[in-house]
Amino acid sequence: MAPAPVSESAQARVDAWIWAVRLFKTRSAAAAACRAGHVRVNGVTVKPAHQIKPGDEIRVRASGLERIVVVERVITKRVGAPVAAQCLIDHSPPPPDPQLVAAMPRRDRGSGRPTKRERRETDRLLGRADD
Repeated sequence: MAPAPVSESAQARVDAWIWAVRLFKTRSAAAAACRAGHVRVNGVTVKPAHQIKPGDEIRVRASGLERIVVVERVITKRVGAPVAAQCLIDHSPPPPDPQLVAAMPRRDRGSGRPTKRERRETDRLLGRADD
């Protein structure tokens, strides 16, 4: 198997890299996440053109989950999943248990703002009561 394409200066745009290692399905979705502030490099929110290098920690907030990855190898072209896995070290926390997520109460869409009574019941349920 041929090695992944590595840029000459070992730097790449953050939006291109997170797309190339398959954290996002499209490059435009990766750039939009950067512009929306959902991508941080070494703790700093960055624009899509920010240059990354090996050793940088990238935190991506996508679909309600935070992915924490460290750049192992810089690539600019999208590659297969096995090669992409070699280009990063994943330090992401495990996803929440699906049963726990399903058990969380949710308000019906369009039901409006909760009443004072409903808010107090929710606070009591979540342990945030101001007694």
